[in-house]
Amino acid sequence: MKKIFIYILIITVLLTGCQKQNNFIESSNLKLGTIVNLKIFNYNDNSIFNDIYNILDDIENKMSKNIENSEIDQINSLTKNQQIKISNNTSEVIEKGLYYSRLSNGNFDISIAPLVNLWGIGTENEKIPSNKDIKNVLNSIDYRNINLDNNNFSFTDDNMSLDLGGIAKGYAADKIAEFLIENNINKALISLGGNIFALGSNEIDEPWKVGIKNPFSDESEIIGYVKVTNKSVVTSGIYERYFIEDNKRYHHILNPFTGYPYENDIFGVTIISDKSVDGDALSTIAFSYGIKKGLDFINSMENVEAIFISKNKEIFITDTLNNFIITNDKFTIK
Repeated sequence: MKKIFIYILIITVLLTGCQKQNNFIESSNLKLGTIVNLKIFNYNDNSIFNDIYNILDDIENKMSKNIENSEIDQINSLTKNQQIKISNNTSEVIEKGLYYSRLSNGNFDISIAPLVNLWGIGTENEKIPSNKDIKNVLNSIDYRNINLDNNNFSFTDDNMSLDLGGIAKGYAADKIAEFLIENNINKALISLGGNIFALGSNEIDEPWKVGIKNPFSDESEIIGYVKVTNKSVVTSGIYERYFIEDNKRYHHILNPFTGYPYENDIFGVTIISDKSVDGDALSTIAFSYGIKKGLDFINSMENVEAIFISKNKEIFITDTLNNFIITNDKFTIK
């Protein structure tokens, strides 16, 4: 019997210690296929949320593969060597996606859409595909067959398509932060599902405390928290979207080389970085590598930190992460 799970991740932001907890405006909405929570401090004009949601709608209408006639939908209808001119925003996200596709040697690949569509995880059509079907779509996945030059996009092979779902949310969080800064707002919390951007410091000018969700619990329990200022905190794992069939978990982080969900020792990974778009891609790459290689990979990067949670509740952190406080005695730092 198949059991279906769609897990909505909420990263807790601990507001204890703030002197004026009511000195903010807040709003929630459903955008980009996730729950958006916004808190803006030392500001009292709620109309700004309309501007923010317009930014998110613009990104979704351009970059969602599920919206008819979006730029990604138009891209995904292209045949070999057929060209289309795309917007600066979509071009920027694709360029970033190609950068991380190259950096990871294809472990993160924005042309993975055929495989994502085949599995359908998180939709009413999710299933375990046949080996034959998987083999067929793997031939259509290769970021090296993507051409982008001066906003002109084309594929150099047939049957290809893009999925920016692994990076567009982070881009959106960054765009909201940029918009707030342009409007002289320097204290805010932006949450897009598993993406948190903590803008500035809290009301008493101390770092925000962003709680890291216990991935083994359906409640709001955390394993600890990180202290951050002007940082993105992105969490990803095998507990977000998955289904269980014959007592085996099939999660949404798919391996573009095998066609099946990645199998390793990680249950969840959190990336702390300056930009959320980087955290989005790096969380997938770090997960794909497993704990040891993932730690080495993140340790080689500047201004990026990571927290790995293993399947046996062990926590592994990068070498220079000194602002993580563990609060849950069910977990141990290795």
